[in-house]
Amino acid sequence: MPERTPTPFERTVFYVSDGTGITSETMGHSVMTQFSALHMRKETIPFIDSPDKAREAVARINEAGRRDGKRPIVFSTLVNPAVNAQLKHADALILDLFESFVVPLEQELGMRSSHSIGRSHTIADSENYQRRIEAINFALAHDDGQSAKGLAAADVILVGVSRSGKTPTSIYLAMQYGIKAANYPLIPEDFERNELPSALPQHRAKLFGLSIAPERLAEVRHERRPNSRYAALDNCWHEVTAAEQLMRREGIRWLSSTTKSIEEIAATILQEVGLGRSP
Repeated sequence: MPERTPTPFERTVFYVSDGTGITSETMGHSVMTQFSALHMRKETIPFIDSPDKAREAVARINEAGRRDGKRPIVFSTLVNPAVNAQLKHADALILDLFESFVVPLEQELGMRSSHSIGRSHTIADSENYQRRIEAINFALAHDDGQSAKGLAAADVILVGVSRSGKTPTSIYLAMQYGIKAANYPLIPEDFERNELPSALPQHRAKLFGLSIAPERLAEVRHERRPNSRYAALDNCWHEVTAAEQLMRREGIRWLSSTTKSIEEIAATILQEVGLGRSP
């Protein structure tokens, strides 16, 4: 296979961390989305907790620079000064996220930070961790209308036609925020009766609807059941139209998931339903 030639704008972006890399990825991704025209290759290097591992990371970063013909971009959340010093030897643009925030805060507060590795993911966060696990289990048990039992414990109940994004949104809310999210499909029988599923009216205040453009819905359903009535465009038009009419009649807040990321959908739900953000 011939060696791939980098495009004119291509760069490798590294996320380097002494822990899992989640913090550096999250912050780095947020920044790099501002440069949508840039073709990026993304690599995460976690658990860099010694100078030797840092030197190995430097070799990997420098190799990417030679391959691309351009300096890599590195987002780092290393807190150990000795380890961080080794990373600075890399021929790259290094954006030290802790140095950018911790040092000014130390100066402002007049005190030193703990410089503890993995501080953001310690056992002190066990309560939040347990809350997320419980929320994930709840979302899985109440996915796609599997059970109406326990809906009173839900923080939010998502409704909408099949494949409109209810399940991934429920799981994301559980994993990211510890929100107990159930989801219920709106099906042809509901449209024929022009009523919500019988388990839902008593929980009306918790309901939030997801819709989707019929054309996009047909594409998604076709991947699941090719050439079926379920995926036919005219059927998708009928279901989406009926679902939106039902949600309007029932006074259910809703949005279209067609062009929104799961993060945007979740943020809107949290705001509209009045749920706190406590990751």
